[in-house]
Amino acid sequence: MPAQPLLPDSGRRVFVALGDSFTEGVGDRDERLPNGVRGWADRVAEKLAKAQPGWKYANLAIRSKRLRQIIDEQLEPALRMRPTLVTLYAGGNDILDLKTDMAVLMADYEEFVRQLAGTGATVVLFTGFDVKVSALLEPLKKRNSFYNQRVRDIAAKYGAVLVDYWCLDAFHDRRMWDSDRLHMSKAGHKYLAGQVLDQLGVPNKIKPMDWEPPTPVTLREWERRQRRWVNDWVLPLFGRKLRGVTLGDQLSPRWPQPVKVPRKGGLKKLAAETFDGGTARQPTQPS
Repeated sequence: MPAQPLLPDSGRRVFVALGDSFTEGVGDRDERLPNGVRGWADRVAEKLAKAQPGWKYANLAIRSKRLRQIIDEQLEPALRMRPTLVTLYAGGNDILDLKTDMAVLMADYEEFVRQLAGTGATVVLFTGFDVKVSALLEPLKKRNSFYNQRVRDIAAKYGAVLVDYWCLDAFHDRRMWDSDRLHMSKAGHKYLAGQVLDQLGVPNKIKPMDWEPPTPVTLREWERRQRRWVNDWVLPLFGRKLRGVTLGDQLSPRWPQPVKVPRKGGLKKLAAETFDGGTARQPTQPS
């Protein structure tokens, strides 16, 4: 979709971000901010505030949430905020569960989008990326492809802005990913913010990192990294699944009510003025 000016020169400006860890900002660590993360949505909010004064921003996303939880916990609060811009990424955690009925999932997703679009807000949707985590997860590729095509169709049907994450070649570089291999790194979040802003027609200078080609690793080093990944991320994740808990269970939304984004100093300045010196005390390990 070609970029369009986001809003006329005057009017209400309320940006509400909905979803899971993708939108919460997991992987982009910053202990000065709520939940200890920053993320692409915070970066978009700050750029919007610089481009047009008066923007307010709320982020209701919480890591580990599935689509039905996001609908139940985030939709009504978002509607009450009367947003003029809404971003939604949801369903990734459902795709990872092989028991999920994809047709039912996407029917719920479409109804979610229909209600958001009915507010008159600009709605931004995302496809999912084909993350090369492990050969064990290759069976999920077909499910992800189905999800992506339905998102594209739904975006077209409801006039939503589409950020086609699946097609962003920059994310083939492993440095765009955090150590858990599922969440974007700081560089990944920053680049995605630029892609969102581009689609909204908001001026920005965010470009891919100008990295040297990745250094080849030896087989021994590759095996060491695999063991560390399994021990640090895979086994704890399965342990939580067996216990029926997630790392999002005790977390609150990072910005639960619309806040005016300072044009100078951004959300870090706001956090420093609001959250006990700016130190976030909630856990930051992703799931």
